[in-house]
Amino acid sequence: MFGYYWLFKPRWYKVMFRCPPSLVLTLILRLAVILLHSSRMGGPLAVSVLICLLTSSVGYPLLQGKPDDKHFNHVRNTTSKTTELATHCTADGFGAIMLDDKGVMHFFRDEYVWTGFHGLAQLINETWGGLDGPVDAAFRVHSKEQPLAHQRMFVFKGSQVWSFFEGLLVPGFPRNISLEFPGVPDNLDAAVECHLGECKTESVIFFKDDTVYIYSPREVPAVKIRHWTALGPCSAAVRWMEKYFCFKGVNFTRFNPVTGEVLSPKLLDTRDYFVRCPGRGHGSKQNYSHSSIINRCSGQSFEAFTSDDKGRTYAFRGGWYIRVDSVKDGWHAWPLNHTWRTLHGQVDAVFNWENRMYFIQGSKVITYVTDQLYIPVLGYPKSVHEELGVTGIDAAFTCPSSSKLYVIKGNTLTMVDLVQSPRVARDNKTIAISQVDSAMCNEHGIYLFQGPHYYWYKDVAELEAATELPKIGIVTTQFFDC
Repeated sequence: MFGYYWLFKPRWYKVMFRCPPSLVLTLILRLAVILLHSSRMGGPLAVSVLICLLTSSVGYPLLQGKPDDKHFNHVRNTTSKTTELATHCTADGFGAIMLDDKGVMHFFRDEYVWTGFHGLAQLINETWGGLDGPVDAAFRVHSKEQPLAHQRMFVFKGSQVWSFFEGLLVPGFPRNISLEFPGVPDNLDAAVECHLGECKTESVIFFKDDTVYIYSPREVPAVKIRHWTALGPCSAAVRWMEKYFCFKGVNFTRFNPVTGEVLSPKLLDTRDYFVRCPGRGHGSKQNYSHSSIINRCSGQSFEAFTSDDKGRTYAFRGGWYIRVDSVKDGWHAWPLNHTWRTLHGQVDAVFNWENRMYFIQGSKVITYVTDQLYIPVLGYPKSVHEELGVTGIDAAFTCPSSSKLYVIKGNTLTMVDLVQSPRVARDNKTIAISQVDSAMCNEHGIYLFQGPHYYWYKDVAELEAATELPKIGIVTTQFFDC
């Protein structure tokens, strides 16, 4: 038995629980197998070790939960006597805010960090190895072209930067900011990543006083200096659900990451939107009908679904939309004009072609360019008949990299070639399904939505040839993790 004493040395114990959760569990199970076969004492000892280690591992600080559409991350609350008095509900705001590689948001202030939208305070140096608070800025890298860097977290303090991945400090860190991000100053106020398509290239936006440093390593020069006077200084910044937020103490505003334009009509309080505080919140006085629109799991039908060539997938209902493909960072319903600034009210159908997104509202169609954010195209709205050559639409879809638009009206499927000018409806086909609410085509096939249900087809040929409905699916289960 004394041969296993090394397992319980404090230093080994700390190292083990800085490992990723999956690795910890693997080590525990392998250890149990070794003990079971090692001696007569193996069985009892294996059970004891499993109980001890599994119980201890529950407290591992980066065992993240998935955020839901109520802004709450399901992370086990842990605290100690040293953090009982620290609360995120004061008017002090935060020094840095960041999403981690699991999609969980972290709020840093002084020597404390809060994990999730309603987590309790923890000491930074107990949960982020090698780092002491306070921190200046933090962000999560988005770089799919560099898989080894993608989803890494960077935390800044003074002249140094720390990098973490899956709860571990990356070897070689901390480093000087000037070495990791040449041209970016020390003692930052805030930082936030900007994704390709939302910025011209993958970039990081750094804030210091009244100056903005846009770091784009693939461009020349790599650092561009801007002065966004309308936005002003930010004490923290974060990108969440395609939106960019600048925090000013306890308040925040949305902004355009390309121009610095302020997008919120007024400053909002962080405690009403980002953290859960007693007696505070937003939307709690809305009626049941409104709640069923913004609650992804309500079962109420959606008016439109669409997926573009970049894989961005949206669901539309009652003047609101939900981003479907970015589930890791949570669920949230937003008013249409938060993303498509001139768009209001219910939509009847939505489809994408090349770098444009088309919204159909009644007899009108509105178009947006999708290069960087969504920019309305001049000259719209136009009539559906003038733009597409059809009258009346229940649902519409295009498939990836195809110019063929398919329009469903009743039980008729019509094709319009978007390359042609003028556009003409042709190839009318009768299909087995009628009264469709919405439709979508992506790399996985075609989905036709009807109330709380959907039907899946491999391709257009299968849809046209079908004489009966395929197996029924549940929308909330398949698309919204309900």
